Amino acid sequence: MNVDDVSFERERPDVYGDAHPKALLRAIQEDGDYLVKLSAQHIIAADQLDAETMKQLFRLAAKIESNPRRFSSPLQGKILISAFYEPSTRTRLSFESAWHRLGGDIMSITDRSTTGLAKGECLSDVAEMFNNYGDCVVLRDNNEESIYETMDSLRIPIVNAGNGLDEHPTQAMADMYAIFKWKPELVQEKPENPIRVGVIGVPNKMRTVRSLLKCMSLFPNMASEVVIIHDETSEADLFGEGQREELEKRGLKITLTEDMEEVLPTLDVIYINAISWEGDTFNRYGNKFQLSASSNLKPDAIILHPLARGEELSTDLDHTSHNWYFSQARGAVFVRMALLTCMVERAERVIDVV
Repeated sequence: MNVDDVSFERERPDVYGDAHPKALLRAIQEDGDYLVKLSAQHIIAADQLDAETMKQLFRLAAKIESNPRRFSSPLQGKILISAFYEPSTRTRLSFESAWHRLGGDIMSITDRSTTGLAKGECLSDVAEMFNNYGDCVVLRDNNEESIYETMDSLRIPIVNAGNGLDEHPTQAMADMYAIFKWKPELVQEKPENPIRVGVIGVPNKMRTVRSLLKCMSLFPNMASEVVIIHDETSEADLFGEGQREELEKRGLKITLTEDMEEVLPTLDVIYINAISWEGDTFNRYGNKFQLSASSNLKPDAIILHPLARGEELSTDLDHTSHNWYFSQARGAVFVRMALLTCMVERAERVIDVV
């Protein structure tokens, strides 16, 4: 079946603007070989996978979301080590929910002070113990280098669940999954109607934004333009060295503006974040940018937010069709179910499930 021949009729939205995933299933032709290749891979950066592998992950996620009860045992007998040394609600719980839903067991660490690290143990020794105790590691740490130091001593796969200012790859995958569920035709190599995306945030300071832009660069034709909306105080630190150049080299068209009100009525997707974890604490950026039900949004525009939110995103948007941030958070569970299954060499158990 050629993807160009697929009918992209929209499913009836459920609560909070969440569309049924079956339209995305129909948009992507299955090729399980890409998923098998993920066995025992570490997932560190949002752009380490190619576009086709990412599409196959989204297809598997949509398959799981369409009928989750058929996927209740692929990870039976497998153990996840959930190591979160930085505060987390959604990311930790969605990873653990994903693993439980797949039939696996979990050992969870939520405080560095309760581990040997508090006594001066090195990360390589901790990683060596992980090899003996589990089948996969999910790590969040405010130190950017911890994921790499741990990875060097691992013989089991590890997922980066956020490393300081650097990356949050599975959050970006969840973001892309939400966009593709909203408009499945965007997975085509050259969509007929590319979207205009507005990103309210600082790519060099926010790992969610950095990873989202990297993911989008794998699908450069999905967006006619990516508008970075920022305040004047962030301009000097907006991009790191070579960051924007690399994204544009891959085909993303990036423009900048400080005037949200001017561009807002032209945007199809608005991605907003205000919090950046930096060291042992967090900073807020762009306090003057706030979205609410009275904002001048396109009637069919959607809003994404990695959450947790503050005043930048009003709760009066929650029961409008613009709210796709709850769908985004819910879909993260299915994306992580798909990814984890493949990483621990169980892809063959789910590829042929209908």
